[in-house]
Amino acid sequence: MIRWTGIAASAGIAIGPVWVFQKAVVEIPCFQIKDVEAELKRLNSAIEQTRLQIQTQQAQAVDMVGVEEAAIFAAHLSFLDDPELIDLIQNTIRDENVNSESALKKATQIFADLLTNLDSEYFRERAQDVLAVGDQIVNNLLGDTGKSASGPLQPSIIIAEDLTPADTIQFDQNNLLGLVTLHGGPTSHTAILSRGLGIPAAVSVPLDLNAVVNGMTAILDGIKGELILLPDVSILAEAESSREAFLEKAHLEKVAAHELTRTLDGVPVEVVANIGSPEDAFKAVEYGAEGVGLFRTEFLYMSRDALMSESQQIKVYSNVFATIGSRPIVVRTIDIGGDKKVAYLGLEREENPFLGWRGIRMISERSDLLIGQFRALLRAGVNTDLRIMLPMVSNLNEIVQGRDLLNQAIHELEAEGLAYAKNVQFGIMVEVPSIALVADHAAKLVDFFSIGTNDLTQYSLAVDRGNTRVAPLASPFHPAVLQLIAKTIRAAHAAGKWVGMCGEFASDTLAAPLLLGLGLDEFSVSSSVIPSLKQTLRRCNVVNCRPLAEECLQLGRTEDVVARLKEFAAAGLISPES
Repeated sequence: MIRWTGIAASAGIAIGPVWVFQKAVVEIPCFQIKDVEAELKRLNSAIEQTRLQIQTQQAQAVDMVGVEEAAIFAAHLSFLDDPELIDLIQNTIRDENVNSESALKKATQIFADLLTNLDSEYFRERAQDVLAVGDQIVNNLLGDTGKSASGPLQPSIIIAEDLTPADTIQFDQNNLLGLVTLHGGPTSHTAILSRGLGIPAAVSVPLDLNAVVNGMTAILDGIKGELILLPDVSILAEAESSREAFLEKAHLEKVAAHELTRTLDGVPVEVVANIGSPEDAFKAVEYGAEGVGLFRTEFLYMSRDALMSESQQIKVYSNVFATIGSRPIVVRTIDIGGDKKVAYLGLEREENPFLGWRGIRMISERSDLLIGQFRALLRAGVNTDLRIMLPMVSNLNEIVQGRDLLNQAIHELEAEGLAYAKNVQFGIMVEVPSIALVADHAAKLVDFFSIGTNDLTQYSLAVDRGNTRVAPLASPFHPAVLQLIAKTIRAAHAAGKWVGMCGEFASDTLAAPLLLGLGLDEFSVSSSVIPSLKQTLRRCNVVNCRPLAEECLQLGRTEDVVARLKEFAAAGLISPES
C-alpha cells in the first residue's frame, strides 16, 4: 500500500482502478524563414483556428459543468487577444526570422516565466494557461490536433502530471471517477472543473508516475487530498464506509435543498440558480433552486455562427421556462463584449473591451438586437414569472432607454395580436460603480437590482480580472466594494424594491452572514452550490449578522474584513450542523 497526500480540490471519495493520462510530446521545429509577412499570416490563421477550437470547447464545457465553470475558457480566449503576448510572438518572428512554432514557444515561455516568478500559486496556474494555449496554437501550425489517448475504457481515477481544461472535457464522464494531478492548487482548472462535474479531485499530489500502473486499485479522498494505491482490505472497507457517509450527507443536503430557505430566526431568503443553457435549467431544478436569478442569454449567441431568428429564440426560451415552471426567472439581456465575443455581429477590436462597447451600450447602434430579444422573451414567457434585466448599466438614461425599448416591443406585439407575458418585472445589473452610487435614483426606475460582484469588483478596484498579474487583487471583500453593495441594498429597500446577487461572492459561505446582515434578499449561485449554501443560511441568525455587517463596513482593509468573518464563524455564531 502506498499513500500520498496533496491538496484537496473537490470533495468526495472514489474507489476504483487508475488510468494514467500521458500527454503527446510534440517536437517543435526551428528554422529560418524567408518571407516574414507570409509567416505572420500563417501565425494569424493558426490563432483564429485555435480561437474556434476554444469556443467549441467552451460550449462543450457549458453543457458538461455549467456556464460559470466553463468561464475558464474565456481566460484562454483572452490570451489570443493579449497585445503584449501577440506582439512578443510577432516581433520574435520579425527580429529573428524564425518560424512561428519556434517564436511562439519562446514567447509563451517568457510570458509564463514572468507569471511564475511573481511567487503566487494563482499566477503559477495562469502561467500553465499561457503554455497550454501556446501548445494549442503550435499544434494547429503543425497540422496536428495534438490529441492524446482519449481516456479510460472503464470507470477510473485519472492521474496526470497536469491537465488543461481541454484535456479534462475530452474525457467520457461515465468513465470519470475522479482526478489526481501532480501540479496545481485549489484554484486550478482541474479543481474548478472537478467541482463542476461533482467528482473528487486532489492536486499537487507528490506521487511517482513510474510507480503507477493502469488498472491498479486506488482510493481517492478529495476531502483530505489523499491518494492510496493498492489499499489492503481494511483500508478499502474504511474508505467505502466514508464514501457512503459522504454520499448520504450530500443526498440529505440535496433533499433539504428543495425546501424553502429560512434563517434560524425565521427570515426568508431566496436561493436561486445562475444558468446559461437549457441543460443548466434542469440542473437548477435538480439541486433545489427556488428560481433563476441569472439566465445568461449571451451564451446562446456565442454557440452559433449566425444571429438567431425570433422564432429560434422563442423555442430556446420556452424550453428553459417550461423546465423552471412556476418559479421566478430573471433573464439578463445579451451581454456581448469584454471577454465574450461573437464574430457574426461584426464587433470591432477594442484596446480595452471591458470598458468598451458592450452590454446595454450596444443599444446606441444595435437596438434591433434588444427589441428582438424582448419580443422573443415576452412571447415565450406567457404564464411565466418573468423578470428581465439589463447588463452594464452606468447611467439613468440607459435604464430609461431600455424600458422604452421594452415598451416598444410590447406595443408591437399588441398591434400584431400576439400573446405575450404580462406583469414582467424590469431590473438592472448593478456592476458599474457609477450606478451603485446613484442607486437611490435608479431604484425609482426599476423593480429590482441584481448585484454582479465580479464586474463591480473589477471596476471598483481598477483590476482586470482577466489579467493574471493583478487578478488576485480583485476581492469582493474589499471595503470599497462592500460599501457599494450596502448602498445599493439600502437604496432599493428604501424604495420598496428587492435586491439579488448573482456574482461569485453570493456563493462564498464565508460571506453569507455578512450579506444576510446587509439585507440581501436573493442569492443566485451555481446549481451545485445550492444545497450547501442553503444549509449555511439556515444556520445563521440575522439578529447576529446585522451588527457583524455594520462592523465590517467600518473596516478599511480587505484582510481585516476576512479575519473578522473567520472570527465570527469560529466563535460559534453560525449554528453547527445538526
